Parts: sequence; structure tokens; C-alpha cells
Amino acid sequence: MEFLQGLLLITSIHILAAASPGPDFVLVSQQTISNGKKSGLMCSIGIALGLSIHIIYSALGLATIIANSSNTLWAIKLLGGAYLIYLGVKGLRSKPSLDQDSQTKSAIKYSAKKSIGVGFLCNALNPKAPIYFVSLFTLVLSPDIPMHHIALYGLWMMLIQFAWFSLVVSLLSYPKINNKFKKMGYMIDRVLGGAMIALGLKVIVTRSN
Repeated sequence: MEFLQGLLLITSIHILAAASPGPDFVLVSQQTISNGKKSGLMCSIGIALGLSIHIIYSALGLATIIANSSNTLWAIKLLGGAYLIYLGVKGLRSKPSLDQDSQTKSAIKYSAKKSIGVGFLCNALNPKAPIYFVSLFTLVLSPDIPMHHIALYGLWMMLIQFAWFSLVVSLLSYPKINNKFKKMGYMIDRVLGGAMIALGLKVIVTRSN
């Protein structure tokens, strides 16, 4: 397959994958609503960087091994599910702020590094990723494909991921939308926390076929 053909195929498939609701979407929404636009963007960067892990092991031919190893997938499912549940519990423990100043201070305290790290782990520990990348790269990769083509494909997928979640952050940061969420404050944290726990449990109990 020609490079541009592969790029178009990857673009169309990965846009749909990035836009599908899942843990990354819930996390970015929670970070943006609770801690502000900067935190949401940093989290989006972390999610995009998390993709690099999946791209690297896929390029090395390890994705097929991981996808076909029940023990390895089970370990990833446990780690990923447990991490989502941990994030969800933190959301459920959210308490109402006494005033706007305390909300502002809370947002300031939440560092960029922490937001990037949370996003990175959320994506890197996704147990569905090996299966997804096996399916995707099987369509475009051949034994003689240059390594720099794989690198360009990977970087492009990371840019798509970041662009999509940046759009989500921008929409949630729009004053009219953001103010409505802010009025509900900690209740949004709890709802999204519950959703994260549900996703974590689903990851653990769902069979990987």
C-alpha cells in the first residue's frame, strides 16, 4: 500500500476511534470541568503521548503477541481497570467548594505534569489498544515498509488524538457551557467519577475477543 493511501486509511479510522466515547473522553471532560482549560489540554497531551507506547510495540511486532496472550492481556486489563476505578473513586470523593476562590486555588494546584501523567496512564493502560492496533496496522503495514513511514503514521495518529481532545476541551471551556457545569460543581465530578468506575469494571469483566 502506498504511503498516502495508508495515511488516508489511518486518518479515517483513527478519527472515528478517537471520537468514540471512552475513558479518555471521560477523563478529559473531568479534568477540563474541574481544573480548567489548561488542565484539559495537558491531559490531552498525555493521552496523545500514551499512544506512543502502543505505536512503538506495534512497530516492533509485539502487538500481535500481546493481543494473543491471554495472560498479558489479563494483566493489562487489571492494571487499566484498577487505574480507572482509582480515578473514579477520587471523583466520587469530590466535595462542594465553599466559594469560587477555593475552586480557583484547586485548579491552580493541579499541575501540568500531573495532568499529563494522568492522561498518559489512562491511554497507555487501555487493554483494547493492542487489539485495535493489530487490526489497524495489519491493513497498512507490510514487511518492507520503511521505519520512517511507521514513525510518520504514529505521529499523525497522535496529532489526530490531540486535535480531537483539544476540540472537546475548547467546547467544554466555552463560557456559557463551562458556567453551567461549574454551577453543578462537585456533582459533575461525582457523575464522571461514577462513569469512570463503571468503565473500569467493564474493562476488567469484559472478555477480549
